[in-house]
Amino acid sequence: MGNKFVVTTLIVEDNPSFRVSLKEILAARFPQMAVNEVGSSEEALERMESLRPDLMFVDIRLPGQNGLELTRQVRKDDTEVVIVILTNHDLPEFREAAYQYGVNYFFSKSTSTIEEIVTAVEAILRRKVEARGNLERPPKIPSLEG
Repeated sequence: MGNKFVVTTLIVEDNPSFRVSLKEILAARFPQMAVNEVGSSEEALERMESLRPDLMFVDIRLPGQNGLELTRQVRKDDTEVVIVILTNHDLPEFREAAYQYGVNYFFSKSTSTIEEIVTAVEAILRRKVEARGNLERPPKIPSLEG
């Protein structure tokens, strides 16, 4: 049998308590996900090559380079990673820029529910498993009722 982790995730969030909470939720709901975390764009870029994440959660407001610029930079080298913006700064101009820079999903921390985010992650995992058709068997995706 191979590695039990099917998807590698990187959380890029400067708020330590939010970052840890999101990591705990993802790890509990998706045991097949290896969840990593960093507090800045600089740390994210340093870890990109070694982690090669399948999924990234990125805040817009980060120390140093903001999450939109990080997205633009990541997209230059990696067109496959799924990037999810998760931010308190839900303004139309940020959404527009995010999608122009290659973001796949945009969620507001203040109005999106955990279940909405979990549903998006379930869809991402299904697509990743289907794309990697060489797996012995796909991971069990936990139900939302769970």
